[in-house]
Amino acid sequence: MEESTVNKRPPLRRSAPVETENDGIIEGRNAVIEALRAGVTIDKIFLLKGDTDATLGHIASTAREQGIVVVDADRRKLDGMSRTHSHQGVIAQCAVREYASVDDILAAAREKGEPPLIVVCDELSDPHNLGAVIRTADAAGAHGVIIPKRRSAGLTAVVAKTSAGAVAHVPVARVPNLTALLKELKEEGIWVFGTAAEGTTSLYEADLKGPTAIVIGSEGEGMSRLVAETCDFTVSIPMFGKINSLNASAAAAVLLYEAVRQRRSV
Repeated sequence: MEESTVNKRPPLRRSAPVETENDGIIEGRNAVIEALRAGVTIDKIFLLKGDTDATLGHIASTAREQGIVVVDADRRKLDGMSRTHSHQGVIAQCAVREYASVDDILAAAREKGEPPLIVVCDELSDPHNLGAVIRTADAAGAHGVIIPKRRSAGLTAVVAKTSAGAVAHVPVARVPNLTALLKELKEEGIWVFGTAAEGTTSLYEADLKGPTAIVIGSEGEGMSRLVAETCDFTVSIPMFGKINSLNASAAAAVLLYEAVRQRRSV
């Protein structure tokens, strides 16, 4: 069998223009246009809200054609992100590596002869949490992580640093619609377990030995309604102290290692 590219992930990208700082920021009109032309993997582009300049309009249309998320931002937001203090109304946030596809993740499980173990992050906006989830996914042997295209942290330099380099080893896919994605996973025979404080299944009653997708909700609101309704099971983690919840990355770690425990005991 020909060796899959899943296990040959590219290294952290080094193709961004020199204007890219260590945090993956490219700012200024010419620098962003050049990055788009060069095919640099860009996570999001932030444009000054209300500016009708033709150059910014060209940047926005080119970015959308390439499937890049374009976000309207006020001047305060851009000024806060800027490193050069001359952003000219546009800042691009680069991804440190290219995104995988969902098929890549499923192929990785097949090649290892293992039932899929996938983490799905529902709008985790904190890059430190996403990085920690990716790090734990690598440690637990999960086959990949899936995030939504919007309202989520991406594969930024902060995520890479927090993951302790795990982004170089764990396939991360980005999809436009999580609800549709979960339905597709279910059609592939994967059981979907969502984490929720009011979950109807206790952690230690959940059967995570088979093909499994674990859904982790956002830091503040948990899973969105449609995502929660699409899950096969909602799982609650027993809490015995004064605090009634764990943060997203801690919850992911608990469920992933319960899956590891169950699979190793088979």
